[in-house]
Amino acid sequence: MSDLEDCSLDEELKFENGSGPRRFRYGELAAATNNFSEDGKLGEGGFGSVYRGSLGGDLGPNVAVKRISKSSRQGRKEYVSEVTIISRLRHRNLVELVGWCHSSGELLLVYELVPNGSLDARLYNSGGSVLPWLSRYEIALGLGSALLYLHVECKKCVVHRDVKPSNVMLDASLGAKLGDFGLAKLLDHGISLPTVVLAGTMGYMDPEYTASGRASTASDVYSFGIVLLEMCCGRRPRDDSVKPSLLEWVWDLYGQGAALEAADKRLDGDLDQAQMQRMLVVGLWCAHPDSGVRPSIKQALGVLQLEAPLPVLPPKMPVPTFSTSVAGPDADADGSTGGAGVYSSSMGR
Repeated sequence: MSDLEDCSLDEELKFENGSGPRRFRYGELAAATNNFSEDGKLGEGGFGSVYRGSLGGDLGPNVAVKRISKSSRQGRKEYVSEVTIISRLRHRNLVELVGWCHSSGELLLVYELVPNGSLDARLYNSGGSVLPWLSRYEIALGLGSALLYLHVECKKCVVHRDVKPSNVMLDASLGAKLGDFGLAKLLDHGISLPTVVLAGTMGYMDPEYTASGRASTASDVYSFGIVLLEMCCGRRPRDDSVKPSLLEWVWDLYGQGAALEAADKRLDGDLDQAQMQRMLVVGLWCAHPDSGVRPSIKQALGVLQLEAPLPVLPPKMPVPTFSTSVAGPDADADGSTGGAGVYSSSMGR
């Protein structure tokens, strides 16, 4: 990254001298991570790698340092998005951004270190203990609380666009903390995003958003619903070796009056059946193929918290039908393609 590019990023991150997260020097973070030692690597993906670090020596606070890959096509964009959005946010169920660094050709993000890793790792830990049911239910409530804050309680509405178990971190008491705001967007309350190039993870993406390219809070609610079903069932939403999909399978059992048969067998029956039924039904409701039928995150939380009755859903999973303007990977900068039509899918049924 050139000095000119560094200056350009400084302009985009003008708020950096204010309160909250701070800018780090590259040398500080190299020292904190023992020069990004492989021994301290916590994980990696298309964006780059995450390393354990300690600020101020061995006695300093532990952090997680995300080192964005120089080959990442969206690296700079996601870096700016993450810093500008998450630096505004303060909530017990969000991963805290401690600071950032852009210099010496590097883009680095510094977060609080959440000790129990991701929900994905704990849920599918084949060699370790099974994530208890009560913890799963509390995680659902915590994740819902994070989305309520983003969608309703913030001055500007935040659409996360990538809610999934690998982006839900677990603290020392297995409380949920939503992270990774690289794809998030700010918008006025009650407004959908204009058509954009698709971003997110297949299996968790709202089919209406996939077809139209227009994301909204309802898109996050869909992803939340899939995560609820995943925690109930211990099964990934998409698996090429298993048909039907998780959503289709659970909805079919619900229609037969046998939703509890979807419960994760690894729990060995050690669960609260009323809670399981409630979470399964709320998961289906949130993942309804038509966004207009889905609850708001506040309504979904109300049912999970026993403040509202369970909804009655159709016994067969509905077929979505809605107008679209499709945004593909070759769309213009604003995501528009000019294509329009009606999308109708049986969702594999």
